[in-house]
Amino acid sequence: NTASMQSTRESMDDLTLSSPPNTQARTPQYHPQNQTPQTAQQPNVNLNQPTQLVGTDAYTKYLMNRIATGAANPEEKAQWEQHVAAVKAGPTSPDDAQRAQWERHIAEISAKNPHVMTGLDYPPMPSPVQPVPSTKNLGPTTRVWMSPAPPTQNGAPMTEHARQEYELQLILLEQHNKKRIAMAHAEQDALTHADSPKPKHEREREQRQMRSSEQQNKRRMAMARPEQDVVMHAQCPNLDHEGQQQFLSLEQQNKVRLEMEPAEWEKHPEQFKTMQDEIRAGQAQRHASNEVADAQRGLEFQRATRQNAAKYTEPFCKFLTDNPTVFHAVDAVKQQLKDAGFTELSERDSWDLKAGGSYFVERNGSALIALTVGGKYESGNGAAILAGHVDALTAKLKPISQVPNKAGYVQLGVAPYAGAPNNTWWDRDLGIGGRVLVKEGDKIITKLVKLDWPIARIPTLAPHFGAAANGPFNPETQMTPIMGLDGTDSSFDEHAEPFSSPPLIHGAHDGANAFVKTQPPRLVKAIGNALGLRVDTYSNIVNWELELFDTQPATVGGLDKEFIFAGRIDDKLCSWAAIQALVETKDDARNHSSLLQVVGLFDDEEIGSGLRQGARGNFLPSVLERAVGALANHQLPSDIMGRTYANSFLVSSDVIHAVNPNFLGAYLENHAPYLNVGIVVSADSNGHMTTDSVSTAILKRCADKVGAKLQVFQIRNDSRSGGTVGPMLSSMTGMRAVDAGIPQLSMHSIRATTGSLDPGLGVLMFRGFLGGFEEVDGEFRG
Repeated sequence: NTASMQSTRESMDDLTLSSPPNTQARTPQYHPQNQTPQTAQQPNVNLNQPTQLVGTDAYTKYLMNRIATGAANPEEKAQWEQHVAAVKAGPTSPDDAQRAQWERHIAEISAKNPHVMTGLDYPPMPSPVQPVPSTKNLGPTTRVWMSPAPPTQNGAPMTEHARQEYELQLILLEQHNKKRIAMAHAEQDALTHADSPKPKHEREREQRQMRSSEQQNKRRMAMARPEQDVVMHAQCPNLDHEGQQQFLSLEQQNKVRLEMEPAEWEKHPEQFKTMQDEIRAGQAQRHASNEVADAQRGLEFQRATRQNAAKYTEPFCKFLTDNPTVFHAVDAVKQQLKDAGFTELSERDSWDLKAGGSYFVERNGSALIALTVGGKYESGNGAAILAGHVDALTAKLKPISQVPNKAGYVQLGVAPYAGAPNNTWWDRDLGIGGRVLVKEGDKIITKLVKLDWPIARIPTLAPHFGAAANGPFNPETQMTPIMGLDGTDSSFDEHAEPFSSPPLIHGAHDGANAFVKTQPPRLVKAIGNALGLRVDTYSNIVNWELELFDTQPATVGGLDKEFIFAGRIDDKLCSWAAIQALVETKDDARNHSSLLQVVGLFDDEEIGSGLRQGARGNFLPSVLERAVGALANHQLPSDIMGRTYANSFLVSSDVIHAVNPNFLGAYLENHAPYLNVGIVVSADSNGHMTTDSVSTAILKRCADKVGAKLQVFQIRNDSRSGGTVGPMLSSMTGMRAVDAGIPQLSMHSIRATTGSLDPGLGVLMFRGFLGGFEEVDGEFRG
């Protein structure tokens, strides 16, 4: 009868298993279990009447059970009626009635959840109490509880946040208990019609599933809590904090009621539909508000911590997938910065900068520098600078990319960039993207294009052919991509024989088809269509800068999704994390900082950084000098840049090698970084890295302030170290500097690996540096 008794209790939502004080001393009169009830008639008690009872004891629960199962004798029925009358004659003052209702609420929840309430502490309701606004259009059995003032915690009032968390836990426990009761009914029915009970292992499995579901729900509730205030403010901007919290609590209760009382709502279809419509409308409003907030904030999170590092995994993967070329990456960063309130500057124009402002400037469409001016900035103060690169190994289309077709294949002329295509590019699905110069009227404009389906492929030779399949391979003749089968497009002339004419460069005014005649006709058609051109306007393509890229999306992998598998991780990983950190610290810098906070993303690092958009160019010094000058009203003291550089600090943030378990002999013991642990400081005694003891100590103090961890890497003496932008920038400006980046496996492969938490841990460390360097620097001043 357990399930039946419980079901009857649930129908008595407005009575409680409690007794008045004058019944607590009674001794229960127990009857034999096999006693036949004298009558099955229900007691003469209106169970739908909102009667409030106070106190609890075993006798009252026993008496309620007897009446609920129809086993009560006349004496017990009389006692029950006396019980009800005694409670009704009890306290009537508003405060006493509200307190009684609160105690009834706690008693009922405790009775319904005996096996899950043991670990929770529900204190008595303090005074005063406050009513929660009633919910509209509720059914006849719907209860709107009185909301108490915040319960106490160690004698002090709890915060509003803690109180709402407490109430939502009660609602969640009620819902869980309903589900358990339904499962108990189902199990009882199954046992009734079965010859043998359910096997023990199946019952244990179901119990484990229930526990797992409960824990997941609790985690979701906890994760949703930090976003609650933002959502409620968007939905109810005219309510204060307390009113918003009460609104959210009531809506959650409405959802629970819709799930928990289907039988009652079937009797009131109009009210049921009205409540559903209200909940859907609230969800739609919040969804719209979230979309607006996301558009305004871009990828700005509240704060990066070690606990929420996983929140950055999906946005980083999306960034990698959506922005395969250096031009796309810089353009995406520009859009995020604009959404976050940064102002775009042009190198061609005069600058007018203000303390507390945030700005960015690009060069060549492939490099970008962003900065926030501290609200307390003064001339001569330093800068906290993060510097990385956004270029990656790739294969770029040659100026004349059309090559003679061979053996019925259409092929594409490409040139290597920084060692790619290498052997990891064999048999990969390759797309094409980059920037295209297009003539529109009397202007030449730049447009980005991305053909992100598999277009090209570099096929391997099957091992059956022996030595020819083993290499070495000629990168000019044996690694030429194929992108189609031979065909004739009548809209273009066939390509002339090789070496039959000079390789002239054609411009925008050289007549129809001047440039496009030097490119594969079908590729021109695909690019033109992607740009929205017509067949008769393909010739408006003046030139392009296109490259190949792996089309496979960045994805999370591993048994517990602890890895990110992706292309172009080097070094969009550190660059992306640095931008997120700059956006997250913008408001704090505007209000509290006296420094410049700077992030520089450079091109051409993989080929030596020697071009004007590279770190060896004057991009960073020029931007810093112009910014300092604008902030000094263009009246520079002779020593202002010297003082600025001396007070500054640079973190050269490039990826570094994570330990590979299959090649431990290649690593120096105690210097092999792990994934999903934290940023790695790169050291090199021969000056390939700019790290020294002072810069390491400074970065460690910045890490301590945000709870970040630092690792260290150094190459073996019998191996060669790579290089970064750190030494060139620090030697050019005289700034103190350290090399520190995020670890990854398979560096310079078309497909690499990093930890799924590493993007978020990178944001954490970089935020700690940008926001904490000013204070840390004071500790190191003599």
